[in-house]
Amino acid sequence: MLKRTLQLLIAVCIVTGTSRAADDPFAGKWRLDSSRSQFPADTMKVESGGANKYTFIFSEPNTETVAIDGTDQPGISGTTLSVNEQGPRVWKVVRKSKGRTLLTAIWTLSEDGGTLHDSFTEYLPDGSPFTVDYLYLRKAGDSGFAGTWQSTSEVFVSPYEIQIQPYQGDGLSLIDAVAGINKSLKFDGTDYPNSGPNASPEMLSSGRRISDRRLELTDKLKGKLQSTDDFQLSPNLQTMTETQHPADQGKATILVFRRE
Repeated sequence: MLKRTLQLLIAVCIVTGTSRAADDPFAGKWRLDSSRSQFPADTMKVESGGANKYTFIFSEPNTETVAIDGTDQPGISGTTLSVNEQGPRVWKVVRKSKGRTLLTAIWTLSEDGGTLHDSFTEYLPDGSPFTVDYLYLRKAGDSGFAGTWQSTSEVFVSPYEIQIQPYQGDGLSLIDAVAGINKSLKFDGTDYPNSGPNASPEMLSSGRRISDRRLELTDKLKGKLQSTDDFQLSPNLQTMTETQHPADQGKATILVFRRE
């Protein structure tokens, strides 16, 4: 949930080797079809610490322990985390950075305590909201929010779009307003730095063309490989499928985009 936000999507980037990038079949505006996409299961843990305190583990081995009183308390990576009980089966989770709200999440337990619905909203660099609905299944724990939870589905309530444009004649640029990370590349095997409000100089991407309708991309952070992604267009050029292969050999993510 909190660890994921849109991290599965920011690896998207396109390169091309044609001399007329404006005519490249990958150029255009693309919208994610979450109903046809496949996301690896996300696991989060909530542990009771007594005295109305709970420890949250959104990504191993990072832990955050906060009181359930709605106040901003120290979290990971310089952020604050607050959790407020809004009802017997409802918690509101808020993460901030330097006073700016990064995300909010409304957790709602089912009456039998077996599932948890997470209405998750991340706030983009321009302040606009982006909402995803998650459903988690209890894998451990007996009652309440404490336990181990594994996602079973996620539906993008807000539209997720990327735009691919010509870049310096023989390249393409990906404009990703949701992720706040843009990538402009030529098809020459060079590592190009990412740009945008959520990018850093240590984020690099390169790629190669496999065929007219298939591309391969590699993403690096601080010189370390993060993922290798395969992009393939359908024969009618109306669907683009991205298969993300993480460097740690974890389960692949499959993102299906349709042309706007």
